Amino acid sequence: MSDEKAVPDEGREAGAIPQAGLLGRLIDRAGVVFALGIVLSMAILINEVALRYIFNAPTIWAHETTIFLCGIAFVYGGLYCSARDKHIRVVLVYDALPARARRILDVFISLVCAASSAMFAWAAWAMVQRAAFRPDGSFRLERSGSAWDPVYPGLLKIFLLVVMAVMAVQFVILAINYARGRN
Repeated sequence: MSDEKAVPDEGREAGAIPQAGLLGRLIDRAGVVFALGIVLSMAILINEVALRYIFNAPTIWAHETTIFLCGIAFVYGGLYCSARDKHIRVVLVYDALPARARRILDVFISLVCAASSAMFAWAAWAMVQRAAFRPDGSFRLERSGSAWDPVYPGLLKIFLLVVMAVMAVQFVILAINYARGRN
C-alpha cells in the first residue's frame, strides 16, 4: 500500500481559487464574519442554558437568534464553497479527462450553475416581494410571529436573494476565467 494521498489541489494555498477573481477573494474574506456568527450562536445558547436551568430566567430571543445566525451562515456557505471550489463533485469521470476537456467541463458546469443560481435568485425575489412589502407596496419586513417577533424571516429571505444573485455573478466570473484558461 502506498502512503500517497490523491489530493487534486495539493500545494494550493487555502482561500478562493484564482479563477474566482476579486469577487471570490472578497467572498472568502467575508466568510470569517459568518464563522463568528456560528461561534456567537454557540455563546448565546450557552447563555440561554445557564439562564434557564441555573437562574430559572429563560430568554425569549435566544432560539430565534441562533436559528437566524446559523441560517445565514448556511446560506452564505454555498457562496463561500463556490468561491473556494470546495463544493461536492463527482470526480469519477472528471479526473479521468485530459486537462483541456476538464477546462471545457468547468466552463459548462459554471454556466449551468450561473443559470441555476440566477433562477433561484429570481425565485427568491418572489419570496422577498411577499416578505418585505405589503400589498399596498409599502415596506414592512415579515416577522416571526413569536412573543419576541423579530424580523428575521424577512431578513433571511433578503439575504438569500442577495447571496443567490452574487453566486450567479461568481459563476459567470468562473466560467469566463476557465474559458480564458486562467490559473
